[in-house]
Amino acid sequence: MVMRPYWKGYLKLALVSCPIALHAACSSAERIALRQINKATGNRLRQQLIDEETREPVAPEHKGRGYEVAKGQYLIVEDAELEAIEIESTHTIEIDRFVPHSAIDQRFFDSPYYVMPSEPVGQEAFAVIREAMRGKRMVALGRLVLSKRERVIALEPYDKGLLGTTLRYPYEVRKAEDYFCDLPDLTIAPDMLTLAEHILDSKASEFDPATFRDRYEEALLAHLKAKQAGAVPERRKTFAPPHRVVNLMEALRRSVAEDTKGAAPRKGAPATPARKRA
Repeated sequence: MVMRPYWKGYLKLALVSCPIALHAACSSAERIALRQINKATGNRLRQQLIDEETREPVAPEHKGRGYEVAKGQYLIVEDAELEAIEIESTHTIEIDRFVPHSAIDQRFFDSPYYVMPSEPVGQEAFAVIREAMRGKRMVALGRLVLSKRERVIALEPYDKGLLGTTLRYPYEVRKAEDYFCDLPDLTIAPDMLTLAEHILDSKASEFDPATFRDRYEEALLAHLKAKQAGAVPERRKTFAPPHRVVNLMEALRRSVAEDTKGAAPRKGAPATPARKRA
């Protein structure tokens, strides 16, 4: 069953255009949801808007938006005003340029969407744009408006459609040097690096999301089932931090030794040439 599209409009490359629809590629709807309740009555709680000054409840019809022009002073902005602000990307994703996928800093990737033609009449034009990108191995960059905000979107071939990923603006991405500036430039001993590389090689495998387990979700579900059945859930021991490594070289050697003891080849792991043990 095809879900309701998140956005509908047009994809345009030069003079070629086609009607398209965006569908959210990810969802958290399957996660266990815990509701806020009144512990005294067991009834679900509802949030209520309160006027900051009068402390009185605000009726839904009086809820609005405002832009703060001075401390505690707001310029009221009506929904109709926001709807009237239309730019080309409100209805059309016009491809501005093409870049290699590797040229996009991964910090800028935000939310993924499946992009597909919304009408049969546009399928051929859509396929032409998709296959041209696939042949050149390029990612298209365009703009669109989502939730009243213009976003840059990266489009790339994915199966029979396109994968569109919204990108963050530079002001949304924090500078790495603000966090890494105090880290010293260390010179790593070649023997240590060789041992670490050996551990990496022994754990090499193919990327397979089917092996991902949400262990917290599993533990939470087991806890809820046990509680519903009347059992008293056992309180687990608190997390004990790993022992501090005193001798890094010795820790690396022991890690290699434990990993090679009767270790069977990992399924799906790429073949690697034999290496001499350090």
